[in-house]
Amino acid sequence: MDIPRIFNITESAHRIHNPFTPEKLATLGVVLRLESGTRVLDLGSGSGEMLCTWARDHGIIGVGIDMSQLFTEQAKLRAEELGVADRVEFTHGDAVGYVADEKVGVAACLGATWIGGGVVGTIELLAKSLRTKGIILIGEPYWLQFPPTEDVATGCLADSISDFLLLPELLASFGDLDYDVVEMVLADQEGWIGTRRPSGSPCADGSKRIPTTTSRKMFEPN
Repeated sequence: MDIPRIFNITESAHRIHNPFTPEKLATLGVVLRLESGTRVLDLGSGSGEMLCTWARDHGIIGVGIDMSQLFTEQAKLRAEELGVADRVEFTHGDAVGYVADEKVGVAACLGATWIGGGVVGTIELLAKSLRTKGIILIGEPYWLQFPPTEDVATGCLADSISDFLLLPELLASFGDLDYDVVEMVLADQEGWIGTRRPSGSPCADGSKRIPTTTSRKMFEPN
């Protein structure tokens, strides 16, 4: 089991596999108001930068699941490097359908909502691992403006225009699911350039309380 080899090659040196700078990731940890001992689940955890740095900076306890064997090994090495290997655990595996054995305070999936078949399914999956009054954190791309044609959309690495929404519609969609967006931390052009992705399809995030980042949002159930 592994991700397509091209991603292991092109992103092998990346610590963050989303269009997010280390500064933005740190800001996200601050706006979540993480307390020491908070359990955090990260589906599609990549090379573990989020969990490792939050364990160092906020004292969280983290569990990460990722299909890339390379990224998972890199995450374990990063945990050792930052001295948090006793606080974070990384597993090479398929996050589809994964539910934590112990309820978590923050359930996250940043830039990998294909795990749940889209935003709605991913929120439903993360909610199964979430404790009462916990936070869901989701990273999801949104269009700055709708592409004029499907060809332009595919040039932005989307399958079709309908893959993503404009930011106002994306925010409204969380309300339709009975969640309140409580914070947002948005990616900027610098982050997109850093991941060598087209700027035409920047990301957004969501969390249960949902904080938003790169297109990431946090929200809370109504």
